[in-house]
Amino acid sequence: MDTVTLIIIAAILVLAGLVKGVTAMGLPTLGMGLLSLLMAPSDAAAILIAPTIVTNVVQFVTGPRLWPVLRRFWLMGLMVFAGTLAGGLWFEGLDSHLAPAILGGTLLLYGLMGLSQVNFRTPPALEPYLSPIMGVASGLLTGTTGVTVMPVAPYLQSLHLEREDLVQAMGFAFSLGTFGLAAALSTKGAPLTEGSVALGTLAALIPAFAGMELGRRVRQKISQKAFRTCFFAGLALLGANTLLRAVI
Repeated sequence: MDTVTLIIIAAILVLAGLVKGVTAMGLPTLGMGLLSLLMAPSDAAAILIAPTIVTNVVQFVTGPRLWPVLRRFWLMGLMVFAGTLAGGLWFEGLDSHLAPAILGGTLLLYGLMGLSQVNFRTPPALEPYLSPIMGVASGLLTGTTGVTVMPVAPYLQSLHLEREDLVQAMGFAFSLGTFGLAAALSTKGAPLTEGSVALGTLAALIPAFAGMELGRRVRQKISQKAFRTCFFAGLALLGANTLLRAVI
C-alpha cells in the first residue's frame, strides 16, 4: 500500500472519528462507506474493527445506566451477535458479490431516513417481540455490510428512550455486532490477530481517537441539528454512489 493511500485512509478515520465524537455514532458507517471506495469491504471492515470495538464499548460502559440498559436489551444484543455470525459465515458475508450494493443501499436508506426525520414510535407492548427480530435483522446486515446501523438504530430511536439510555443502548448493540463481525472475519482469510492485519487495525485507533477528540470539541461549538443534516446528506450521497458503482 503506497503512502498516498495510507494518508487517505488516515484522513477517512479522522473524519469518521469526528462524526462519532459529535453524534455518538457513525464511525463504522462513514468509515465503511469511504474505505470501500478504496478497497474491498472485507479489508475495510478489518481496518475498522479495533476503533469500532473500543469506541462502542467505551460508549456503553461509561454511561450512567449500564445495568438497566443491559437488562432491557440483552436479548436484542445477543441476536445482533448471532445474526452477524450468520450473515458473515453462512451467507458469504463481506465476500459476497452483493456486499457493495447492500452496503450502498443501507447507507442511502439510513441517510434518507435521517434527513426526513421520520418519527416512528414503537408501542411498549411490542418491544419484547420486536427487539430480538430487530437484533437478528441488524446482525444479518452487519455480517454482509460491516455496518451495524439498520434497522437497530431507527428501532431504538422509535422507543423514545432517555438520551443517555439511547446512547448506551446503541453502544451495546454496535459492540455486539462488531464482536460478531470480528469472529466471522477471523474464520475467513487471515485472522485479525495475525501480523499486518492486527497492526493495521490497531494503528487505526490513533486517527480515529484523534477525530473523536476533535469531534468532542466541535460538538460544543456548532449546532447539532445542522451537523446531523450534513452527516445524513453525506451518507445518502455516499450510499447512492456506492450502490450505483456496484450495480454498474
